[in-house]
Amino acid sequence: MSASVRNNTALSRFELDVDGGTAVANYTVADGVITFTHTEVPLPARGAGVASRLIQSALEMVRALGLKVVARCCFVRAYLAKHPEFRDLVA
Repeated sequence: MSASVRNNTALSRFELDVDGGTAVANYTVADGVITFTHTEVPLPARGAGVASRLIQSALEMVRALGLKVVARCCFVRAYLAKHPEFRDLVA
């Protein structure tokens, strides 16, 4: 598995290469707010913490960009509920 999450701004998604493909967290950005709309992990990599790793890194990048977060994706919403260290990002 690749160690690096990247922000693919051309496709409006964060990406993480994993066995079986690429895990993605899709988003839109407007007015200083990033809205996460969908997170998907390739079937062979599910259940291994890939989505959590992807979202943790994505939120760290979001913080560095000075954006606030709206979680329309149920996985991101659940992740934020379990990780108080990122609650300051919630719009």
